[in-house]
Amino acid sequence: MPGIPDVLLCDELGSFHFVELKSTAGNAVDLRPHQVAWLTNHAHASVWVLVKKLKSKTKDEQLFLYAGGDAMDLKMEGLKVEPLYHAEGAFDWEEIFSLICPI
Repeated sequence: MPGIPDVLLCDELGSFHFVELKSTAGNAVDLRPHQVAWLTNHAHASVWVLVKKLKSKTKDEQLFLYAGGDAMDLKMEGLKVEPLYHAEGAFDWEEIFSLICPI
């Protein structure tokens, strides 16, 4: 089905979490219209957008985590939108998963 995020997680309590994965070399995040629609329509649930910004000459790779409800702003404004999580270089996966799957 078009728009369903790339990753489906099930936590220890049996709750589901959806994560759309994106990568970019610049600030634009290429969310397709059907992805924006799905993320927006399901914003009340645990839906997320995880964006990896590729390494540049002056910066290490970066990771940004957004709530699904930010999908439209993310499509229009890119990485200028304030993320719930941002890291450069080493990523704290425990913190990322605690945001996505808070139990």
